[in-house]
Amino acid sequence: MSDTRDQFRPDDHPNDHFLLTTVVGSYPKPKWVDRCRELLETDDADFGDDEWQEAADDACRLITNEHERAGLDAVVDGEMRRNEMVEFFADRIEGYEFNGPVKVWGHNYFDKPSVVGDVAYDETWLVDEYEFTASVADHPVKVPITGPYTLANWSFNEAYEDDEALAYDLADLVNEEIEKLVDAGARYVQIDEPALATTPDDHAIVGECLERIASGIPDDVRIGLHVCYGDYSRIYPEILEYPVDEFDLELANGDYDQLDVFTEHEFTKDLALGVVDAHVAEVESVEQIKQNIQKGLEVVPPERLTVSPDCGLKLLPREVAYEKMANLVEAAREVEAELDAGEIQVDPAPASADD
Repeated sequence: MSDTRDQFRPDDHPNDHFLLTTVVGSYPKPKWVDRCRELLETDDADFGDDEWQEAADDACRLITNEHERAGLDAVVDGEMRRNEMVEFFADRIEGYEFNGPVKVWGHNYFDKPSVVGDVAYDETWLVDEYEFTASVADHPVKVPITGPYTLANWSFNEAYEDDEALAYDLADLVNEEIEKLVDAGARYVQIDEPALATTPDDHAIVGECLERIASGIPDDVRIGLHVCYGDYSRIYPEILEYPVDEFDLELANGDYDQLDVFTEHEFTKDLALGVVDAHVAEVESVEQIKQNIQKGLEVVPPERLTVSPDCGLKLLPREVAYEKMANLVEAAREVEAELDAGEIQVDPAPASADD
């Protein structure tokens, strides 16, 4: 069991067992947030930085409260200030520039940045966001941050010899940002690396990036790694060597077809299991989520299981996102009570003979 986990257990937790509940990061924005961003970017609109700051603060306060109302143990602000997971950070890193949107799929466009010079740390990226969220939250706050491998892989590299060298420089910047977040009080940081499982031959590069990120970070800071959209068999069990406490995995969307990947070798880290599908606007019942949670108990014991959505919820209708979270929490509490009562027997799959 990771010794960073108990700090997120509420003092008045109703059950002896504890399944940490949280979200991955993004959440549906109130429509007026996008309208305010449009006004900010319109030259002739009477809407400036101060007005945007007020609107963003209001949205962060609203969504953080919504997460707490659902009962989550660790909350985020839904990334209300962020426009996109790469663009937001690239806009704050020296060495990046933007040349217009690139079509990625269907009618979706991504303002894919270019690296045109050595990347460098200029201003803090998330400290203000974290400090505000922590000031309005009663629950612990988790900080998601896009990882260096994805920041490199999802950009045009016009300055570095290869993406590996770029990723390592970016990892040093992420480490610097996390150190500042820790100084501000953050104790739960999630590195988002969706590009990892789509380019699995580079898992060693991601490992080196994480070594750089974790360097000098205090032992009481919980570091998670979120991975999605890929074939996990091509990166597991190698990723168990990464210096993280928790792996956050998207499995509900694939109906847990890849669950057996993680039972062939002993899963030695904490597992943050996706138990509701972030891509489907249908609210799973509490009973269905309880069944999904028990899938996680096939891999790790309860004291190493975190319960979350598969991925960010930003593309769902807001009322659907909230109901998914509320049902997720209720399901986790019911599973805990059944574990306390001995109604659920836990027997994680044994490690293979060659481990």
